[in-house]
Amino acid sequence: MSGFPTVFIRLTGCNLRCVYCDTEYAFEEGEEMTIDQIVEKVSEYECSLVEITGGEPMMQENTTFLAEALIEQELTVMVETNGSYDISLLPESAIRIVDIKCPDSGAADSFLASNYEALTEKDEIKFVVSSADDFEWAVSQTIEHLLVYKCFLNISPVPGKVEPSECAQWILDSGLSFRLNLQLHKHLDLP
Repeated sequence: MSGFPTVFIRLTGCNLRCVYCDTEYAFEEGEEMTIDQIVEKVSEYECSLVEITGGEPMMQENTTFLAEALIEQELTVMVETNGSYDISLLPESAIRIVDIKCPDSGAADSFLASNYEALTEKDEIKFVVSSADDFEWAVSQTIEHLLVYKCFLNISPVPGKVEPSECAQWILDSGLSFRLNLQLHKHLDLP
């Protein structure tokens, strides 16, 4: 859902240490809040799209309840996860954005295989690629697990490692239905 105004809820803690991580502060920093406080804060933004992210949001035992509370407010809720925890625990109407770690991340063995079966057509997979080898690995995973038939597929180039135009060409050459997914906040000069 890249490009739409979105309220982000960043939860503290992550079980992985990807080499390209740009949110290391989320490993430990944060302010403890109740679900009601978070819902109230989100309502101040008058925005109907909310993303729960981290770190790794599924490490928090109340993430499912938070997603349910936001859905009860008639908000569209996305949960971005590294896929190392069971995504089937999330509410059915939540959009799951699952970041399958490529080899260059240093965490390629972290994905919970049962999550492939939990994916629905509204969900998204994201492969963050640091190299052509990562991209080829993402292609192989996509083919092996028939991912083009399960959900949306995103390829995100690591800034400073892969140029967006180079990544776009790989996508075109692959013939697969990948979307180029850039971190827009890094390209826009917004407060």
